[in-house]
Amino acid sequence: MTAHDPDVKKDLAATLETRKELGPEYEAELVDSFLANVDRKIDQKVDSTVDRQVRRHLAERQMSVARGARPRPADAGPGNFGERFGFAAISLVLAIPLSAIGVVNAHLPGLLVTWAGIVGVNALNSAGFFPWPRSHKQDAE
Repeated sequence: MTAHDPDVKKDLAATLETRKELGPEYEAELVDSFLANVDRKIDQKVDSTVDRQVRRHLAERQMSVARGARPRPADAGPGNFGERFGFAAISLVLAIPLSAIGVVNAHLPGLLVTWAGIVGVNALNSAGFFPWPRSHKQDAE
């Protein structure tokens, strides 16, 4: 809908003509009716634009998957951040006993190896190298 939409101009002209016929005592109802029509048209336009954008995005993702490309982490959806954050939180909780085991068995080198492993696993997970987050998403779709 543009500022020069002919339907809106027709509606406004009809509302003004009706006001002339009915008088100022119905002005509030006429304005409310006109604004409701404009709101409905705006909602229809927004809905069709959003629908078109969603369909285009889905088509692009389907084409990407058909070509065999892995989706970038930003394209993986809203659950991607939560999964990465949850994985990192769990690995940090598990880091406490793993660090203790590493220190008890191999002192400082054991601690360094333990934390190198924790950092490495989290880096690989955030980069999307592990298959389990993607496999259950594909089953759901």
